[in-house]
Amino acid sequence: MSEKQKSQAELLSEKLLSSKKNAVLRMTDEQIAEADAFCEGYKEFLNTAKTEREAVIEAVKQAEAKGFEPFEKGKKYQPNDRFYYVNREKAVILGVMGSECISKGVRLSVAHIDSPRLDLKQNPLYEDKELCLFKTHYYGGIKKYQWPTVPLSLHGVIVRADGSKISVAIGEDDSDPVFCVTDILPHLADEQMRRPAAKLIKGEELNILIGSRPFKDDKASDKVKLAIMAVLNEKYGIVEDDFISAELEAVPQFKARDVGFDRSMVGSYGQDDRVCAYTALRAILDCESPKKTCLTILTDKEETGSDGNTGLNSSYLPYFIADLAKPFGFEGREVISASECLSADVNAAFDPTFSSPFEIRNSSQINYGVVATKFTGARGKSGTSDASAEFVGRIRKLFDDNGIIWQTGELGAVDAGGGGTVAQYVANLDFDVIDVGVPVLSMHAPFEITSKIDVFMAYRAFCVFFAD
Repeated sequence: MSEKQKSQAELLSEKLLSSKKNAVLRMTDEQIAEADAFCEGYKEFLNTAKTEREAVIEAVKQAEAKGFEPFEKGKKYQPNDRFYYVNREKAVILGVMGSECISKGVRLSVAHIDSPRLDLKQNPLYEDKELCLFKTHYYGGIKKYQWPTVPLSLHGVIVRADGSKISVAIGEDDSDPVFCVTDILPHLADEQMRRPAAKLIKGEELNILIGSRPFKDDKASDKVKLAIMAVLNEKYGIVEDDFISAELEAVPQFKARDVGFDRSMVGSYGQDDRVCAYTALRAILDCESPKKTCLTILTDKEETGSDGNTGLNSSYLPYFIADLAKPFGFEGREVISASECLSADVNAAFDPTFSSPFEIRNSSQINYGVVATKFTGARGKSGTSDASAEFVGRIRKLFDDNGIIWQTGELGAVDAGGGGTVAQYVANLDFDVIDVGVPVLSMHAPFEITSKIDVFMAYRAFCVFFAD
């Protein structure tokens, strides 16, 4: 229809009303193919980095391949110098030095690399009725009933009595065994099915089955447990007391896969928040000759409140910026107060099957691009930083000017619940900050779903933020 044939109402609607469209309708076939190709690397990252420790190892590996070197305290870095700092093997800061004076602030993206899982207790190993099991303590917000009968792999570290440390990753290779939490058959589940959903599976019932064959000695007690310890001692040189100084995490064993006949989505464990971790990581690795100094932080402990010395509610970020600024004669607080941050975290994608907790006009949707979340929190915006109109306007213009397909969203209807991100902790330091990330279906489940187009748009959003 020509402009002359359009009615006054149609012309005015085009001028005044929002016209957000599905990204597929706004992209060329070549652009969609580029997004699909980008997600092949993303799936490899998901398969390799199933825990925060593994994500740090993989990030450092990729960074060193792109010329990043360990951070040197006291060094006066020059434009385009590339460096990284690892915090206790569970968090990492990666940076590219800008051409402008650091007193003018940094561009910061921060994502978390921990995900909900089952942690082993400090005394996990026990035998009951000639079955051997691990006791667990779930980590982060989960629906406990989703975890039984899921094939699990075991990842982490064990520190032995002599102080030596060994890494563990069992279940990922096709030749490895896997583990699982059992569930009762429906024929005998009458008592269980009378429980409320939150207690359908109780925390102390999330016990992982690890063996069943007894040690062949009639004089021994706990013969299956002994047989399992004999296997572990032979393979890793550990004794039972070594579990006390271990961090072992049980995570879903399955690999990242394409979802849908059209292969438009990625399904995997741990996409909250490794989808933002990978895109922010790739953006800093691809950052060349920025004006502002650019930093990507992959942090720990977000799923449990960001506390602890590897979480962003600690002081390691301001300490690092202070160390970066000191050789130039500036205080860290001067740099922070002039800085901007994209808190790289996911949002809940609208799910038509479970629509009631959402308010559709303000919900993010699959295939509508990266989502900017002005505030998070619960109900009356409790536990959020709530980005200013000025900063939202700046990010809006930046994305529009650079062809980023983006949307806004909030985490459910006002009284439906809610959740938080690290944005509040960054804002408390005096950064300007807004959440920018990828909408996710089935968030916090063992198998989460994202759109390949949204993943790619998140990467592009972080890239233009660093380049600005």
